[in-house]
Amino acid sequence: MSVLPCHDLSAANWLQTSDRPWNQLVTLGPAGYDAYARLRFIPDPTHPGQSEGDVDFDPGPDAPSENDQMRSALTLLTTHTTTERCYFAIWDGWGLLPIDKTTARLQLPNRNYFLFDGAVADLGDGAQWNRVLSGPAGAWPSGPDPAFVWPADRTWCLTKDVDPHYATIAASSVAITALLNHPGLDIVPADLAEEPLHYL
Repeated sequence: MSVLPCHDLSAANWLQTSDRPWNQLVTLGPAGYDAYARLRFIPDPTHPGQSEGDVDFDPGPDAPSENDQMRSALTLLTTHTTTERCYFAIWDGWGLLPIDKTTARLQLPNRNYFLFDGAVADLGDGAQWNRVLSGPAGAWPSGPDPAFVWPADRTWCLTKDVDPHYATIAASSVAITALLNHPGLDIVPADLAEEPLHYL
């Protein structure tokens, strides 16, 4: 498959009509799934008010990017769905604009996104995203980080807001258990009733 702009919001209506507070929706994901986990890109803060600059964490020059880590997690999740087709909501604050001006725009409180469809394999494929988005040359060689990714059957959903140091994955208990055992990814269970600590 290849990344294509969506021209209506029907695939994203479930997010737009969610009754979750916007700040929980964009960081912890939609409600209603059996289980949740957080994919951490750096370790959690050890105390309130901590800055990312105070973290003793050096993944090394060959460490996978956040985009690579999300693609690894999503590749596993594709074995827990009935379809290859998925949707990407791209935050409009990256400075990247759809080449097709009729691309659907998902509007949530305090956040707006452009809506595309494609396949998990398209995540991180800069050539695909350069076909549908325009912006500063060379700024996003592997494409933008998506804010939401979900398959057409909505069996799972990955949520990544611009500020937190993690992405949240909502899925079945079986899929989340598989993610927790995924080698090379820092994935921990998430409790929607508890707000994780955030860095300043």
